Amino acid sequence: MGADEVPLDDKAKRMRDLLSSFYSPDPSMSNSGNAFSKHALDDINSTSFDPDQYMNILVYKSNLEGLLQRHVEMAAEIKNLDTDLQMLVYENYNKFISATDTIKRMKSNISGMESNMEQLLEKIMSVQSRSDSVNSSLFDKREHIEKLHRTCNLLRKVQFIYDLPDRLGKCIKSEAYADAVRFYTGAMPIFKAYGDSSFEDCKQASEEAITLIIKNLQGKLFSDLESIQVRAEAAVLLKQLDFPVNNLKAKLFEKLEQSITGIQLNPEEINNASGDHSSHEASIHEFVEAVRAFRVIFPDSEEQLVKLAQDLVTKNFVITDAYVKTRIFPEDLRGVLRVIWNDVLLIDEVLQEADLSNHSLEAAKVVVMSYVRSAFSHLLQDISASLLQVLKKDGGEQHSLEVVLDASSKAVLQGGMNVLLDFRKILDDDSGILVRLRELILDWVQEELQDFFKQLEDQFLLFSGRNNSAIQAHSLAEGAQSDKAFAGLVLVLSQLSAFIEQTVIPKITEEIAASFSGGSVRGYESGPVFVPGEICRKFRSAGEKFLHLYINMRTQRVSLLLKKRFTTPNWVKHKEPREVHMFVDLFLQELEVIFKEVKQILPQGRRKHHRTDSNGSSVSSRSNPLRDEKLGRSNTQRARSQLLETHLAKLFKQKVEIFTKVEYTQESVVTTVVKLCLKSLQEFVRLQTFNRSGFQQIQLDIQFLRIPLREVVEDEAAIDFLLDEVIVATAERCLDPIPLEPPILDKLIQAKLAKTKEQNTIS
Repeated sequence: MGADEVPLDDKAKRMRDLLSSFYSPDPSMSNSGNAFSKHALDDINSTSFDPDQYMNILVYKSNLEGLLQRHVEMAAEIKNLDTDLQMLVYENYNKFISATDTIKRMKSNISGMESNMEQLLEKIMSVQSRSDSVNSSLFDKREHIEKLHRTCNLLRKVQFIYDLPDRLGKCIKSEAYADAVRFYTGAMPIFKAYGDSSFEDCKQASEEAITLIIKNLQGKLFSDLESIQVRAEAAVLLKQLDFPVNNLKAKLFEKLEQSITGIQLNPEEINNASGDHSSHEASIHEFVEAVRAFRVIFPDSEEQLVKLAQDLVTKNFVITDAYVKTRIFPEDLRGVLRVIWNDVLLIDEVLQEADLSNHSLEAAKVVVMSYVRSAFSHLLQDISASLLQVLKKDGGEQHSLEVVLDASSKAVLQGGMNVLLDFRKILDDDSGILVRLRELILDWVQEELQDFFKQLEDQFLLFSGRNNSAIQAHSLAEGAQSDKAFAGLVLVLSQLSAFIEQTVIPKITEEIAASFSGGSVRGYESGPVFVPGEICRKFRSAGEKFLHLYINMRTQRVSLLLKKRFTTPNWVKHKEPREVHMFVDLFLQELEVIFKEVKQILPQGRRKHHRTDSNGSSVSSRSNPLRDEKLGRSNTQRARSQLLETHLAKLFKQKVEIFTKVEYTQESVVTTVVKLCLKSLQEFVRLQTFNRSGFQQIQLDIQFLRIPLREVVEDEAAIDFLLDEVIVATAERCLDPIPLEPPILDKLIQAKLAKTKEQNTIS
């Protein structure tokens, strides 16, 4: 329908047209813009609107209901337009009333202004006439005064020229050479104009004074007693006097190079108790002023000055690199680097071309890397020193293994945590140079920590080897006592390796994750820097090696005792046994030493394989050939019966596991040593030939060993089996294997026990 084709903002457009027609003097102009844009015949707002044609079109397009609807709409629009027009009229009427009131007030205010302006003009004209009369009357006097003033200025200049030699002399006495040069350069234009006529004497006297000044300035320039700033000022003054200072450039630069020696860093003074490094600050400020003056005097000296500044910073970092290799605190390194960085910033202000910031950054990388390596190196030395206390005597006795292990454990754990704490203080520093190195420091700490544990493992392996010169020197000097201490060191290394794997590495890993995460400057393709799993595997393997090495060392020592026991006597001619042999006491003493050592270091374990009568162990089977009812047989039949029953027992006895995995417990280590010693004893027996007395002596010694060995071992069944094996091996190598009767055997053992108890009471 027609109403539906009207745009949504049609009312707004009509309102704008009405306002335009209301304020426009030519109503035709208000719709000129729309005449070209609206050509619809049914546009009621158009100037070319035809009512008849509009009605024909509306009747043609709409039905009765549509016509009625359109009638209602048009009636509403007419009403709205009347209302809007009425409001516009009211608003404009108020504006017109307000404007009329304003105009009336302006007329009343301006009514007396014309007369006031006329009076003001008269007064201005009067003032101007009087000013002209005053100027005309004072003109001659003013001209005279200005002439006198010019004459006075000229006389002052002439007086200055005549007084110049005296002024220069006073400046020479007071060494105020800057004022002298300023006075002379100010008088130079007059000397050039009138120096050959009116002021010839003054010029000559002034030149003589200036010659002396130039000589004095040259002396200051090349004097070692003068500061760099004074020399630079002297050079500037000479240049102002047109002295050829370019010829002195080489000498001046040489002096500037020599002055660097006094500017070089002294870390000890910077980090002393007072913390006063004002002398260094004064020296660097003096150097900066000298560089600034040098650039003014010699503009083409930039390349030389850049090299000189870089050399100064490089030497300071070289000194710092040597300083950090000693034992210093992180605050010391931070203080030195802060001073160097401040020096760099000061020099950069006058010599930006040197790019000292990036130059010092490269040098700082070397210094900080050296500090990280030195910290771990000192930690390694502390751990080594605590371990080597085992080999040192304090008041005639070695340090106990427990004390050494405790000191070494603290050195590794607490020392490692302290080193990481020092590195964290370095990372927390807000100085520019350390902030720029933060990511690299994170990588360096993790990388050097990984290398530290590798070096620590190598150090442990070195301590455990006989090729170590320090330990070998102790061994040669101290003999058996040193061998004992060396075995204790190996045992400490074993337990310390286990402590590192189980305690140190987890805590170090937690600290790394908490305070040293990030970094990875070298890229993820290179893999992680710190790998705790690899370190744990290495120290687990090293601990097991050291434990086996300790067992082998102790076993070899006891084996030498056993070898001496079985190779010295003639067993074929051995006498009837009357007591337990002395070697048993020596053997038990060695075991006691071993037990005391492991008791200090290793925890107590649990005992296993306790002997019972029904476990089918080899003891019952081994005792069958020795039963009382066999004693009545002949010697030959008895020996054959023993061997036959022994071999039959091996077929039916319960299998006993002899060598098991060694654990970090007292009983496990002692049991393993005893097993190896008994196997060595069995092998030594097989190399000998025994008579009846020799066999009985071995029987007596082995039987006596059963009780004390059961008290210190964890696997009684295996020990009983090995003891029986020794007796069987002796019987196999015996010409007449007749054992001692049980009453005699018990009597001899009881006598030995009573004797041992008596000796212990006396001691």
